[in-house]
Amino acid sequence: MMRLFDNTETAFKLKSDSELERAYFLFKMIQSQPMVRIGTAVTNFALKAHLPVEGLIRSTVFDHFCGGVSEDDCLPNIEKMYEQGNVHSVLDYSVEGKEDEAQFDDALKMTLKTINFAEEKQSIPYAVFKPTGFGRFDLYQKLTEGKELTSEEKVEWDRVVERFHTVCKAAKEKDVPLLIDAEESWMQDAADNLIEELMEIYNKEKAIVFNTLQMYRHDRMEYLRNLHQRAHQKGYHIGMKVVRGAYMEKERERAKENGYESPICVDKQATDDNYNEAVRYMMDHKNMAIFAGTHNEESSYLLMDLAKEHNIAKDDKRMWFGQLYGMSDHISFNLAKEGYNVAKYVPFGPVRDVMPYLIRRAEENTSVAGQTSRELNLLKTEKARRKL
Repeated sequence: MMRLFDNTETAFKLKSDSELERAYFLFKMIQSQPMVRIGTAVTNFALKAHLPVEGLIRSTVFDHFCGGVSEDDCLPNIEKMYEQGNVHSVLDYSVEGKEDEAQFDDALKMTLKTINFAEEKQSIPYAVFKPTGFGRFDLYQKLTEGKELTSEEKVEWDRVVERFHTVCKAAKEKDVPLLIDAEESWMQDAADNLIEELMEIYNKEKAIVFNTLQMYRHDRMEYLRNLHQRAHQKGYHIGMKVVRGAYMEKERERAKENGYESPICVDKQATDDNYNEAVRYMMDHKNMAIFAGTHNEESSYLLMDLAKEHNIAKDDKRMWFGQLYGMSDHISFNLAKEGYNVAKYVPFGPVRDVMPYLIRRAEENTSVAGQTSRELNLLKTEKARRKL
């Protein structure tokens, strides 16, 4: 029996022959780790030196993994995926590492704009932002470490909290659920605590505010259970995006350098088990909404089975599957064809600002054994089917 995710005709239906060839070429490059290292170094150098590489990046990696340079630039891609493949999109403004108030206010404006977009367009079911888009990393870190803020920092933190409230209010008014990404563990507690307060306020009737659980952290199941207890007592809904995580190397290195126990699971299997346990737990309890951000086929099949078991309709709004744009189309498009809620995370932003995001994706693809070779095999199968 052919398994659902093996259908390459559905998976790559939207790709022209030349786009298929480009995808094959890109994943071939990503597969060889030295290529990624060299490519990353050269790209970083060229961007810093303001060499004219943006066109090249734009026509290769950028266009494959990003929707465009602005939200309007993304719309043709978004509408095409929705109309031809029934796959939704989450607009992800992927500009990282900003440090000043004006830039945080810009990110706030952009998030409000994407909430409006999501209200207007059926193809965009969620809005999303990163905690460090709204405030300095060091501020979250200081709070996570339990250190006292200076009076200036307190004022600064109040502004961060205000930005969070502004987007949550808008999201609730417009009935657009809001995904808040997770970041490095040494700043995450501050974000978690703030998001929990927001859930208590804005998730009374249903999940509007979603936090993110990175299941490569071995402490996240305990966190979820405790949060569930508190939510149950206070009577609000939990929204969670459940992912494996994207900062593994960084997390392990920092733990080693600073002599504390790594927050990351011992191995891939432990992470997979942890992820699946979170999915089971959330599906077992009412008043929870899950956005399963995964490129893992087994976890996706598990969620499908659990939905069947609990008599949850495929298109129940409390259950979404999510994958990144440019990756795992065999999961996204085949699930959508079966009638499940599926959304692609579509990153956008100026080319040079989105490079850190792209580089992380390339590194992640090389470090997750099997991810790239699976993509390549599927592309090869489809090329053969089309006789390219």
